[in-house]
Amino acid sequence: MTRTSRTLALMLAALVWAGAASADGIAWDELTDAQRRVLAPQQQRWDELDPERQEQLARGAERWLEMTPAERQQARRRFQRWQSLNDQERAALRERYREFQSLSPAERARLSEVYRRFMRLPPDRRAELRERFRELSPEQSEQIRERRERRLGTR
Repeated sequence: MTRTSRTLALMLAALVWAGAASADGIAWDELTDAQRRVLAPQQQRWDELDPERQEQLARGAERWLEMTPAERQQARRRFQRWQSLNDQERAALRERYREFQSLSPAERARLSEVYRRFMRLPPDRRAELRERFRELSPEQSEQIRERRERRLGTR
């Protein structure tokens, strides 16, 4: 089974499972053994979590179990970075994520590709580009934004 077909199968299973979940949430015993191992730190307070949070955690455990060791390490680093952010920084990231989700699928794909290309650059080149961006005046930033929107036909 390819990674894509495994992902699709998991998504379908999650949809069926989510639809079958009761308004009372998911009982700890309804989780698979593997999910319980991943979620062991939550066991003591599991019944206190709201049903939506239980479902989120169960889906997250499934995603975790499907990850390669390298993907898990990357997820750990991202989580540690998230934990180091203050409330204002987290709110800003949540807002950027909402904005990203509001884009068309084509625009999200384009931005994802731009990001992948950026991340393939050597670290010193990425740092240089970040610094150049920070040095832009508000007017220059707005001009870049307007050119991009005109090119995409969103303005």
